[in-house]
Amino acid sequence: MRKNNTLFFILTLICMLLVNTQLIAQNKKEITIESIFKENTFKINTVPGFNTLKDGKTYTQIDEETRLLNGEESQAQFLQSINQYNLKNGKKMNTIFSKPDTLSKIVRYTFSEDESKILFFTDIEPIYRRSANFKTWLYDLKTKKITLIHKNKIMHATFNPQGTEIAYVLNNNIFTYNISTEKTIQITDDGEKNKIINGNCDWVYEEEFAFSKAFEWSPNGKYLAYYKFDESKVKEFTLQFYNDSSNYVENYTYKYPKAGEDNSIVSIHIYNVQNSVTNLVQIGKEKDQYIPRIKWAKNGSNLCVYRLNRLQNHLELLLENADNCETQVIYSEKSPYYIDINDNLVFLSDGNFFIFNSEKDGFNHLYVWDWENQKEKQLTSGKWDVDALVGVDESKNMVYFTAGISSPMERKLYSYHLKSGVTTLLTPEEGTHAITPCIGYQYFLDRFSSINNVPVFRLLNSKGQVVRILEDNSHLKSVMQEYTFSDIEFLQIPNENNELLNAWMIKPKDFDSRKKYPVLLYQYSGPGSQQVVDAFPVGNYFWHQLLAQKGYIVVCVDGRGTGARGREFKNVTYLNLGKYESDDQIAVGKFMAQQNYVDKNRIGIWGWSYGGFMSSICLFKGADVFKAAIAVAPVTNWRFYDNIYTERYMRQPHENPKGYDENAPEKMAHLLKGKFLMIHGLTDDNVHFQNAAVLTKELIKANKQFESEYYPNKNHSIYGGNTREQLFKRMTNFLIENL
Repeated sequence: MRKNNTLFFILTLICMLLVNTQLIAQNKKEITIESIFKENTFKINTVPGFNTLKDGKTYTQIDEETRLLNGEESQAQFLQSINQYNLKNGKKMNTIFSKPDTLSKIVRYTFSEDESKILFFTDIEPIYRRSANFKTWLYDLKTKKITLIHKNKIMHATFNPQGTEIAYVLNNNIFTYNISTEKTIQITDDGEKNKIINGNCDWVYEEEFAFSKAFEWSPNGKYLAYYKFDESKVKEFTLQFYNDSSNYVENYTYKYPKAGEDNSIVSIHIYNVQNSVTNLVQIGKEKDQYIPRIKWAKNGSNLCVYRLNRLQNHLELLLENADNCETQVIYSEKSPYYIDINDNLVFLSDGNFFIFNSEKDGFNHLYVWDWENQKEKQLTSGKWDVDALVGVDESKNMVYFTAGISSPMERKLYSYHLKSGVTTLLTPEEGTHAITPCIGYQYFLDRFSSINNVPVFRLLNSKGQVVRILEDNSHLKSVMQEYTFSDIEFLQIPNENNELLNAWMIKPKDFDSRKKYPVLLYQYSGPGSQQVVDAFPVGNYFWHQLLAQKGYIVVCVDGRGTGARGREFKNVTYLNLGKYESDDQIAVGKFMAQQNYVDKNRIGIWGWSYGGFMSSICLFKGADVFKAAIAVAPVTNWRFYDNIYTERYMRQPHENPKGYDENAPEKMAHLLKGKFLMIHGLTDDNVHFQNAAVLTKELIKANKQFESEYYPNKNHSIYGGNTREQLFKRMTNFLIENL
């Protein structure tokens, strides 16, 4: 009898637990479009304005506070200050600067090298992805004097290493401002819109070589090296803005070189600050080439100039001696595909060596090159890719880098000792460690997260030990517990060749394998990109969780052509962008259709930019697999896109016409069978609305029904005001109605 009572008690307890669990689940809040895009409920905190100082022991950051005057929101006062803290314990030491009411919000700031002065940047006026004009202010920490550098907004204000002068760009010309005399000198005077640019990149360099400031001070402050872009022969493209204040559209015209078209003619110049003489760097007679980087060596007079041919498969490093104007080639590398340009190159102090990365052995690894003796040493090796060269501490003969050695989905911090050749793992925790070195390499800022764990900003010492936590996003973690979130799981899915592709999957929280669920594939798929990573948050995470909450399974797969799996995996798509990537996504769709918990008649796909290009192809080519697709800002023929990006992977159209046209969505419009939603910003300076317009024309020509949404005055990111909220409501409703 006692046994029966015990059994009854246990069963009752289990039932109560189940009921309570269901009640807790029922009490969870629903993720909404408003909570994501309007209320910013799931904001991820960062460490704003984090700057370590030269003493290696302290850092500064921007602290912000909104104070209500007389308890009235209408009288709220926004306060900003730059405070100095102890790195080890986070204790506030002093306030370096308190923003006066007369100064607008500080967007960012930089110290002079001796840390006696600060440049403040306010009133940002964005131009393209990386460029912007600012009101720029100089603050002297000793005298407490604050000075506006120029009455107009300027670009790229930068201290020289001695902290005595500031270089900047205004109206396509370069100027220097002498801090002690408060005098301005104009270095160039030929700058003209849509013709000549000095000290700033043209559109395509900024977008595809990932930099905007096109000048560099020499270490000794004697020279200022700068780019000059002659874009006279580059064809123009016009965007149309629709403004309420005018009955007519406002045209914005800029230079945009499409595939196969003329580029700017680029020259490099070195200005001698002492005698005001400018010399032209000898970069060769060929004009149809790229200069994707310039970088001063550590001796102060040698400027390294990267020279890349138009096919982007032959890189040479030139060394120009600014004192005598002599130039030599110190390094040359060729690739059967293309050479990626990045900032993973560090000159060493001895004057004859630099550390760099290359894919020459089939994977991305680090090397040291002695150009005086033409000797090379490979520092890292293996069937894995180095992600980034974090830095080189010559005092300890230590090289720091991040890589995914155990898995291409992770990023961990490693050190390599130049003398012993020993590699040491510094961050063993599974996940992604995004590392920023502090001055002196005594400490590192680590943004650490994993697929289901929010980012934690940690301060590490040079041995990888956690000194303290700067931001743990505990508030976000707590907020998320109030909502219905599903854990993301990793898996591998085979393509048609039985190659295993890395993937993640979000299932509804109440997933039941006996039921049938619709599936939405999400991908980007661009060359060298990666969406399947052990990091938080993965792409469009919160919206995908909202869809899972509504009963959808969301799957993301990195197919062939994506990164972190070696050169051959990445470059299989060379000359055929779209073909193998779409084959892989179609194979994933077929795989999902075979799973007993999937409704094979309700499989969809979506993506943005390259991902929009892909989702369009997949719906057209895979008409028997996909029921619906969303393409946001899609490329519809690579002939319409810029030449640096496109030709890197496709060569010029006259060299590869089949590669361009056989994989173009606009050429496949007649194959459409499913439901299709195409979205584009009308003032997209990157992927022009022309792409959507041409595909629209072809769909109409083929008498195909589809849906579209176009956003006036919105660029490639399609945001601002209610835009994102409206956009994702539109996409959500489309999926509910059609998938």
